[in-house]
Amino acid sequence: QGQLVESGGGLVQAGGSLRLSCVASGFTFDDYAMSWFRQAPGKEREFVVGISWSGGSTDYADLAKGRFTISRDNAKNTVYLQMNSLKPEDTALYYCAAVRGLYYSDASASDYWGQGTQVTVSS
Repeated sequence: QGQLVESGGGLVQAGGSLRLSCVASGFTFDDYAMSWFRQAPGKEREFVVGISWSGGSTDYADLAKGRFTISRDNAKNTVYLQMNSLKPEDTALYYCAAVRGLYYSDASASDYWGQGTQVTVSS
């Protein structure tokens, strides 16, 4: 019943920025931690960053540290991913997920997934 809808992807040149949004519906948003994952063609899905139900804790993959920032607005049922200093290797389909507990990086702990938003970074 729950649904997540991502937006904000697009084409950007290396060094540029994008802000992704993920809007939740059909479930109690602040019962869940939220995470972002990404997947490029021919590669495994990889964890990007997660945030606790309250926003008080975060966990960044090495690829995101110093460049990406996750935040959430529980009043708007929305989680954001601010991406700066983008690199061509960041090109991927970016997904948000509603995660049980604190298992930010564990895809099997996710109850709901969006369909993704495409990010393409040109060199």
